[in-house]
Amino acid sequence: MNFLAHLHLATLADSSLLGNLMADFVRGNPQGSYADEIVAGIRLHRRVDSLTDSLPEVKQARQYFSDEFRRVSPITLDVLWDHYLARHWLQLVPDTPLQTFIDGAQSQIEPNLAQTPERFQNLNLYLWPERWMTRYAELPFIADVLHRMSVRRPKLAALSGSFQDIEQHYHQFEILFWQFYPRMMQLAKTQQL
Repeated sequence: MNFLAHLHLATLADSSLLGNLMADFVRGNPQGSYADEIVAGIRLHRRVDSLTDSLPEVKQARQYFSDEFRRVSPITLDVLWDHYLARHWLQLVPDTPLQTFIDGAQSQIEPNLAQTPERFQNLNLYLWPERWMTRYAELPFIADVLHRMSVRRPKLAALSGSFQDIEQHYHQFEILFWQFYPRMMQLAKTQQL
């Protein structure tokens, strides 16, 4: 899961959006460094990541990647799941338009940025104004996201090339998304994440 899915599941679980969004920027035990609500959000994010990576559908999805890209497939899939969520948002969340949801999340997160890691603050300079989460619905934007990630982290150079496997197996990935994401939503709603 990437930014959009983490925010969506956090909302369903009535968890801190700030904690869930910034979790990847917090190392180690967050207890004592942040308010309890934010710590709980960070921990929820980590549980969601762990659970998602262990799902049989996600393990199956990794097998669609060629050998040269399988190592980075967990990252590629995290971004791809957000693509399907954005693309099918109104089917999954019929009462709230995607931009309304994103605007609400932004209004909760931005006032609290001063207490967050600097790298997370920097992310927010681009995330909201460039409308990343809305643009996740556009497949060319996903290719761009993966390419930018590969440029920023040379060890992850394969991310850029992994997009060809997305294109080749797009519908298989989409079927797998529909098999697991509604279950994740239900787990979030029932506080089982």
